[in-house]
Amino acid sequence: MQDRVAELRNLKDGVLSGQERATEAQHGKGKLTVRERLDLLFDEGSFREVEQLRRHRATGFGLEAKKPHTDGVVTGWGTVHGRRVFAYAHDFRIFGGALGEAHAQKIHKLMDLAIAAGAPLVSLNDGAGARIQEGVSALAGYGGIFQRNTRASGVIPQISVMLGPCAGGAAYSPALTDFVFMVRETSQMFITGPDVVQAVTGEKISQNGLGGADVHAGVSGVSHFVYDDEQSCIEEVRYLLSLLPQNNREAPPVVPTGDPADRRCEALLDLVPVDGNRPYDMRKVIEEVVDLGEYLEVHERWATSVICALARLDGRLVGIIANQPQSLAGVLDIHSSEKAARFVQMCDAFNVPLVTLVDVPGFLPGVDQEHNGIIRHGAKLLYAYCNATVPRISLILRKAYGGAYIVMDSRSIGADLSFAWPTNEIAVMGAEGAANVVFRREIAASDTPETTRAQLVKEYTAELMHPYYAAERGLVDDVIDPADTRRVLIDAVAMLSAKHALLPARKHGNPPL
Repeated sequence: MQDRVAELRNLKDGVLSGQERATEAQHGKGKLTVRERLDLLFDEGSFREVEQLRRHRATGFGLEAKKPHTDGVVTGWGTVHGRRVFAYAHDFRIFGGALGEAHAQKIHKLMDLAIAAGAPLVSLNDGAGARIQEGVSALAGYGGIFQRNTRASGVIPQISVMLGPCAGGAAYSPALTDFVFMVRETSQMFITGPDVVQAVTGEKISQNGLGGADVHAGVSGVSHFVYDDEQSCIEEVRYLLSLLPQNNREAPPVVPTGDPADRRCEALLDLVPVDGNRPYDMRKVIEEVVDLGEYLEVHERWATSVICALARLDGRLVGIIANQPQSLAGVLDIHSSEKAARFVQMCDAFNVPLVTLVDVPGFLPGVDQEHNGIIRHGAKLLYAYCNATVPRISLILRKAYGGAYIVMDSRSIGADLSFAWPTNEIAVMGAEGAANVVFRREIAASDTPETTRAQLVKEYTAELMHPYYAAERGLVDDVIDPADTRRVLIDAVAMLSAKHALLPARKHGNPPL
């Protein structure tokens, strides 16, 4: 038995220490090896690898002579901040991390285990796509991954970390997960690479220009987070995992922060101008209200007229959706509607209460917006809010006009509680536009139209847009002192923590796409 154990130990040591030249090449590209990445992700000594000795059974094209253990992917589980997490990681040193039949079966098994155990799944992606030598078997392996991504959606958190190239159909698995992390210069995602693009369209572009981290973080919206190096990227993955629940049957962990729940936010009185036409940074409002001023912004560089962030209020995790007056005056457009809708759905799936900070002048007007489906895309956000059963609290800071007011989690679409500052203006449209429509005949007939318009705007504002109009009609639960915002939100979240709502029995809804 001792001889057999020694043989086993030598075999496993060889698996861990092999591929020296390939390791040097990986480091030469500024990239970590698969096991170095797993060491960064998991708590020290906690990772338990499975199917380490797996080898492919394919033949032809020289494959029968090359059968390395692991088959180019490391799978297993461990702990992150003491909680169980499953992970699979491509090993670019073996077949360039390309997916073959055995490689795929290892991933399938791990995904099934993660779903069964009710624990998050992290994929560390650094692979060259399907293993061409194995043909359709490799493609079928991707199909099994996509099917499991979909089955796990909304059941366990799924995080994709892009640490190398991801081309063709392989890019669809990250797109099916909850969060995508990318590293500048070393990670790329695209369906067809630069060579194919040039051959078909004549356009010449680099890999990073086509599908690099900055492109997907700021232009396409595929990537939620982007970092300069692998170490900081994986550290942020660990932080995100510390915020989220293990699965959809649990509440997010409550972590006391020491920030007093009754702390007054006097700075808010000066941060937000009373004049609705003057911009300000909504991030500073969020920093003032949440615990210790800390929050994790999702899609920070894409669709910047709306902010989506995870933060704590008295230790409880909340998802914050907020208009950003510094970007396009905080309007909703196609991309910001999509961004907020997906974030609302994620929060609802994993029992994260929603706090909506409203300062919205409306939807972005324009031929381009209409022709590209602002109606359909705006309806995505409306559908997401209406379908959400987690605690929903909205706070109107200043403007809340037209359909955008309704869509931003108004009481009429099911917000549990709606608060407002004394600077709120809730109306069909701004006073200037409303007066031009309602009083157009009086203005046209006046000898001094500008003076008449100004007087009628003032009358309309006093009659229909004063800060207590909505509260008088029960559409706002309370008008609050801005300095009390933190306390009011914390009390509301705590009160609603046991909320239980049932949706009608159905197979699934049919949301706008």
